[in-house]
Amino acid sequence: MSLWTLVKIIAALGVIAVMGFSGMLAYHVVVRPLGGVFSQIIPPVVKTVSGQSDEDLSNMLDSADMPDIDPGEKTFQKAHELLALGKLPEAREKLTAIVNVFPTSSSAPAARRIVGEMNLDEILCSSHMEGKKLHVVKRGDSLLAIAVKYNTTIDCIIHLNSMLELRGIQPGDEIVVMPLEFRLLVEPRLKTLSLWEGGRFIREYNIVHLGAVPTTPQRSQISSRSAELDGKKVAPQSKTYPSAVKVIQIAKPSLQIRSWDGTGDKPPGGILLQPEDMEEISLLTRVGNEVEIR
Repeated sequence: MSLWTLVKIIAALGVIAVMGFSGMLAYHVVVRPLGGVFSQIIPPVVKTVSGQSDEDLSNMLDSADMPDIDPGEKTFQKAHELLALGKLPEAREKLTAIVNVFPTSSSAPAARRIVGEMNLDEILCSSHMEGKKLHVVKRGDSLLAIAVKYNTTIDCIIHLNSMLELRGIQPGDEIVVMPLEFRLLVEPRLKTLSLWEGGRFIREYNIVHLGAVPTTPQRSQISSRSAELDGKKVAPQSKTYPSAVKVIQIAKPSLQIRSWDGTGDKPPGGILLQPEDMEEISLLTRVGNEVEIR
């Protein structure tokens, strides 16, 4: 055998060895660690069931530990800044966005409370005329007739016109009236009762105690409103009306909404609210208003 032939054989064996080593190295990296010299050259990468490495899994766990971003919280912080600067319309817009767009945000309860207070300040203020009308008394007018004409109540008229006690009205008198077109939304699961004007949120109230209420959605209306003191009915024109217990009767299902301060015997069944909350609800509702149980 010539020297040249021997050199070619050795070179061929070297190529075969390199190709074999490269194949085994590729097998070690891609398919399964082979150990030995291959582990010294390239340490094995442990794969998870989903095909991800330990490093990838660690990064995923680190990401999982990061708290979720509450989109309503940032909006609430901006609203708080606007309130501090006295920019009430801009703040109300931000807070209303939280109520409507981010109702499950951790900031939503505070946003609903603040928006509710702002709404009630305007609604119950006679100088803020949005949603209100000015009635000029004519001969033959009575408070009851005016209340019926404008879909409101005598006690609402008395409140808006600061009539601390009932007085006679004279032709030419100007009386502020507000049609009561609000609806009540009862949410038993959340134990809340809220006041709405169409699709506009007005105010939310916590239910102190909830009796037997239907578990399926219901639509009804207010069938009657009354006030009681020492077991007797009290008329809105009475001087004792402000201290009387207000009662709202829902038609179907037959339910009552009334106040309870947590002392004494608890009224049976129905929807019980704090006395001050019940006063507001009674002042802003009338017979015929819609009630939704959701």
